[in-house]
Amino acid sequence: MSFNFSSSRPCRTHQVPNWDLETDVIVVGFGAAGACAAIEAAGAGAAVTLLEAASGHGGTSALSGGEIYLGGSGGTPAQRQAGFSDDTEDLFRYLMMAGGADADESKVRLYAENSLGHYEWLVAQGVKYKNTFLPEKMLEPVTDDCLIWSGSEEAWPFVEHAKPCPRGHTPQWTGWGGGRMLMDTLAARVETLGVEVRYDSRVLALIADEANHVHGVVVRIAGQICFARARNGVILCAGGFVMNRDMVKRHVPHLLRSDNPIGTPGDNGTGILLGMSVGGAAIHMGEAFLSLPFYAPESLVNGIFINERGQRFINEDCYHGRVGYHIMQQMGDRIYLLVDNATFQPPADFTRIQIAAAGETWEEVEGDLGLPEGTLVSTVALYNRHAADGSDPLFHKAAKWLKPLNEPPFVALDCRVDYALYPHFTLGGLDTLPTGEVLTEKREPIGGLYAAGRTACGLPRWGGGYSSGMSLADATFFGRQAGLHAAKARQQG
Repeated sequence: MSFNFSSSRPCRTHQVPNWDLETDVIVVGFGAAGACAAIEAAGAGAAVTLLEAASGHGGTSALSGGEIYLGGSGGTPAQRQAGFSDDTEDLFRYLMMAGGADADESKVRLYAENSLGHYEWLVAQGVKYKNTFLPEKMLEPVTDDCLIWSGSEEAWPFVEHAKPCPRGHTPQWTGWGGGRMLMDTLAARVETLGVEVRYDSRVLALIADEANHVHGVVVRIAGQICFARARNGVILCAGGFVMNRDMVKRHVPHLLRSDNPIGTPGDNGTGILLGMSVGGAAIHMGEAFLSLPFYAPESLVNGIFINERGQRFINEDCYHGRVGYHIMQQMGDRIYLLVDNATFQPPADFTRIQIAAAGETWEEVEGDLGLPEGTLVSTVALYNRHAADGSDPLFHKAAKWLKPLNEPPFVALDCRVDYALYPHFTLGGLDTLPTGEVLTEKREPIGGLYAAGRTACGLPRWGGGYSSGMSLADATFFGRQAGLHAAKARQQG
């Protein structure tokens, strides 16, 4: 039989010559979502085969800091030990705001009410947390400490609707990159449960009947085409599409202004295309996380951002990913962070943020930058006048970060979009129920098909509301839901 397999077109069941492999649940992708889906499905008694295109586990999850957004139900041990009480409704309200205008209330509610239980589940899998708190603003700990402020919890407008609480939980790991330890821990649990793992196994197409009910996958294993049957369902956990620059150009072209995608070669959109091939709806494909990691040092938060018109556009005490989101809304690529002698500390070298101009007066800085006369000067004057009174009527920066920029010399830090570091990844993906079931445009479940992680569109779906740890929270928790639901389908026959 000759057939040109494609992730954009399903193989029909009548075209399958024979089943080379049969199991209850097939999981595609061995990152955090795939690992958690496999753990729960196997733990519930299903036979599970996990297919990974690479030669080892990890995916983009292993490139991360391992940070997971957790809280609610009074707080995790780390939160309580640090003196915080995290009410479930505060977590719910924050996540709803973070999700934007189309936040998935059913997913947010389920996660908020079960987040503490999810923390306990992670610990039961072997993930270790030190339960110590670092109060300063940072990207992630370089020590083995746990709890940090990982979002905009203390910043406007979020602080007006949800009591602030730090919720970024990093595994006990010294240095950056705790995601590798997290993935190694989950992978060890996958192995203990007897999941059949096949590496170097690239899924080429879904196998579906004429009604688009999914029955398995076409997969190339060690160079051989195999037809794999999933008696219960297929769970797509194959990452996002940030490394597929054609898809990026089509859906989120503003990301092409930066050359710093976060992902592995597997983040090529295959999982999303597989779901779409049988009628799955892809939503929020134009949304992305895009950051300017300008702190630490946290003293730079006292500065103010301006665009090429000399205008301020954001409260600088919010999460660095929210800053990046709003930078991308500005005209042009020229962005500057204005600081004075009391505020200035050199940004980290990796950010590629350097001094664009300096002077004894703001007029000198304005002239060196070539901005229209009076634009930067008037922006700083207005900011300084209100900051001296502890207020920010335009953008509501918190009083603790307000300081008049009045101690020379004055500096403009160069945050050009086409030069400074703007790491990014995609947030759009397949529309799913909280169970992981993939939905059509009419929001009808597709039989036998589930998705989780960045292949799906879950809790994080708006770049302006993202917080560090939300992707892994979404991937691990809703990966579990997909695995459990697939196992239940087996029990029901």
